[in-house]
Amino acid sequence: MQIHSHSDFNQSSDAYGGLRREQGLQKVLDRLVKTMERDELVRQTTNQLRESLQVNRVVLYYFYGQWQGQVTFESLSSKEFSILGSTGPDDCFNDEYAALYLAGRVKAIADIQLEPIQPCHRDFLSNMQVRANLVVPILIPRGLWGLLAAHHCQGTHYWSPSDIQMMQTGAQTLATAPYILES
Repeated sequence: MQIHSHSDFNQSSDAYGGLRREQGLQKVLDRLVKTMERDELVRQTTNQLRESLQVNRVVLYYFYGQWQGQVTFESLSSKEFSILGSTGPDDCFNDEYAALYLAGRVKAIADIQLEPIQPCHRDFLSNMQVRANLVVPILIPRGLWGLLAAHHCQGTHYWSPSDIQMMQTGAQTLATAPYILES
């Protein structure tokens, strides 16, 4: 007959607790690495697009809720163009727009002053210093994950078919990254 002392019990529960803490720490580290990989991919994609398109800003607008989101990444030609953390025009971005982007809508506007868009949308873009924009959806299997938007602030900007293709390729790169599919 073996008798376990109180201290034997504590050691075994400490070992189990230590293992649980180690597993918990590993999960946190794994999640951190995936987040860093995702962030680096988004940073590279937005920087590359901004430079290739020769625009003032490329942003990632991430949807954290049902048609609610915010600018979580931006690549800028100058700090003065920063809109990091901006949220969308609540009154303007509704189910109708969401359905269009879910269907793969790409919106290219060479000059927001001449484009027939809703006044609230024009005001929203003007407030963010946008004069021309190109928006493509980032679609993952479960739906609309975000929008990739190129903004030119210092004047009008004609978007060529190759500009549009480049943005769509950037959105596809993000949409198929494993660490984005899991987020």
